Amino acid sequence: MQRIPEPELMDEAEQAQAYAEADFDAANRLFVDRFRAAFGDGLKGRALDLGCGPADIVGRLARHYPALHFDAVDGAAAMLAWAERSLAHDGVAERVTLLRRHLPCDDLPVASYQVITSNSLLHHMRDAHGFWTMLAAYAEPGTRVMVMDLLRPASLTAANDLVAQYAADAPQVLRQDFYRSLLAAYRPQEIVLQLSRAGLAPLDVQVVSDRHWLVSGRLD
Repeated sequence: MQRIPEPELMDEAEQAQAYAEADFDAANRLFVDRFRAAFGDGLKGRALDLGCGPADIVGRLARHYPALHFDAVDGAAAMLAWAERSLAHDGVAERVTLLRRHLPCDDLPVASYQVITSNSLLHHMRDAHGFWTMLAAYAEPGTRVMVMDLLRPASLTAANDLVAQYAADAPQVLRQDFYRSLLAAYRPQEIVLQLSRAGLAPLDVQVVSDRHWLVSGRLD
């Protein structure tokens, strides 16, 4: 099935609320568990999260890594409003700087980061190469990288089956967004080519669930 792009930003109030209130615990826990397994404990320095949305993953990582300060970036003001509330509730707001940027960008607060993460952003991007080259530009030798996103199904029928399995009880706007996101997602072999083009071929690409791929590794 060919990729069908979707809008880059989720800036409608109804969309942002539905996304922020949705139960993504399983996927977000998968991300954090994989991160901890790959990179261990005791990380410190500056972390960059691209496409933070309501910042659930940033909050989880910030609680586990008290010596990391996060720059959490999103292009949607409505999402960042939810992120601000979520981080205050988690008690980690003082270690997270929320930044509104249209990605890719080149005006972040520091020149490089020790950790770069992203979840469920790439399928929104019109310019996948721009995403990876931005990531490479803000990395340094030793930067830990973890990027997770949806896996495009083999057919429209398979996409509908995933929506029925994982979002049957969700609001209509969320079911619709999930379906469109699945159609806009990339396949692992496409990610491998994107990484090679951006000079990031050493990063590992894995399929980690029936609807997610994961890129991870430590850059030289």
